[in-house]
Amino acid sequence: MASTPWLTVTRGTAPLLVSIPHTGIDLAGLENRLVSPWLGRRDCDWWIDQLYDFAGDLGATVVHTAISRTVIDVNRDPSGASLYPGQATTGLCPTETFDGDPLYREGEEPGPSEVDERREKFFVPYHTALQAEIDRLRALHGKIVVYDCHSIRSVLPRLFEGTLPVFNLGTNDGKSADPVLQATVGQIMAETGEAFVINGRFKGGWITRHFGQPQNGVHALQMELSNRGYMREPEGKGTPDNWPVPYDAEFAAPIRVTLEKILKTAIAWAQS
Repeated sequence: MASTPWLTVTRGTAPLLVSIPHTGIDLAGLENRLVSPWLGRRDCDWWIDQLYDFAGDLGATVVHTAISRTVIDVNRDPSGASLYPGQATTGLCPTETFDGDPLYREGEEPGPSEVDERREKFFVPYHTALQAEIDRLRALHGKIVVYDCHSIRSVLPRLFEGTLPVFNLGTNDGKSADPVLQATVGQIMAETGEAFVINGRFKGGWITRHFGQPQNGVHALQMELSNRGYMREPEGKGTPDNWPVPYDAEFAAPIRVTLEKILKTAIAWAQS
């Protein structure tokens, strides 16, 4: 295992790299500039690191950042360009939540030079670690899978209509992964009986789009889970009194079975 105070790399030898970019709650000293620390952490991908804590046992390499997406979102285009033009989203160094609530007190938003500083301090090391592990695994295997783990509230009117499917697989409209791998994971999702979609509202962020290069033996998948799939998700935006709900291993057990099957299948596919 290689680590810094905020960046952890757990190395395996299977042809699978698991990226966990959004479970961090470290606000990097921004607490007094934010409307509230709770608001700064509300859009965290809560408990995803615990949900996938079996990945290392499968031989996967796991890259994880403890820095909150409020500080910098390592799954956005580093130039600041939107990955979903014309649709509501949050930026590289977001100034509002998924719901559109301001994150910063008036006048405390980061300027261009601060965004540059955060990019160099947190974004670049995360992506350098991803690239280093991809290169290491590709030296061992003819092809590998990069699996980017995410979750989001099931109902977010600003971002999408209605209720999001439980499983949301993104492959950048088929550009980031072999269609056979995509179809195989799609079949596993279908067998659960839960709502699922492939390349729906969430097609994959910067990690999927940048590193997914099937022509070079690197196949990238983004899995966006609706919170209700593994949490006792409350209705609405949540309040400091009810969000986040504690991790409940028993409640999460059924979806873990499916996720473990997906990761094992990805490994087997890459080894085939």
